[in-house]
Amino acid sequence: MGLRINDVAPNFTADSTAGKITLHDWIGDSYAILFSHPKDFTPVCTTEFGAVAKLASEFAKRKTKVMGISVDSVDDHKKWKRDIEAFAGAPADFPIIDDTSLKVAKLYDMLPADAYLPDGRTPAHSATVRTVFIIGPDKKIRLTMTYPMSIGRNFAEILRALDAIQATDGVPIATPANWVPGQDVIVALSLNDSQAKEKFGSVDIKLPYLRYVKAPRK
Repeated sequence: MGLRINDVAPNFTADSTAGKITLHDWIGDSYAILFSHPKDFTPVCTTEFGAVAKLASEFAKRKTKVMGISVDSVDDHKKWKRDIEAFAGAPADFPIIDDTSLKVAKLYDMLPADAYLPDGRTPAHSATVRTVFIIGPDKKIRLTMTYPMSIGRNFAEILRALDAIQATDGVPIATPANWVPGQDVIVALSLNDSQAKEKFGSVDIKLPYLRYVKAPRK
């Protein structure tokens, strides 16, 4: 069975460009985002890691750590980082995991148990290693997004989803379609109208089950 929302993110220890890392220890009390990639020195992945490098301050503002996973070696990752930094014009300071064993890709259900890396492999051999995982401080998976190799990830959407996760964490609200920070949010159905007014103040009742309030400040 594949990983589901609210499952505990499988822990692992692996070598990386920042040394040996144990995932749960590395996350600590932060949020974390894992970006997986099928191969170093590939065009779409280079633009994606470049985007992550340029967004370092945005992730830091959200107390979120970022880790790349690619099924190549640390030596290759270090060489690839030079290309990423030259393309992005920003340092790629986040760790990139060595997953030549496919341990992490299999642990996170991105490849079948019998998958291996043949000699002369191409990105197609590990094409399914293209998932984003957002993990909470409680080490539970909050969101996954999986992209094909031909589609570059939308990092504005990843940041928006992270904002929504953090806004609703531990609060009886949800975010509507296309929500961005600053917009109104939806009251959870666990609160009746009087409870919603007591907790949030003014309630805009669109439908008996669809009620908007101002987003609470955290």
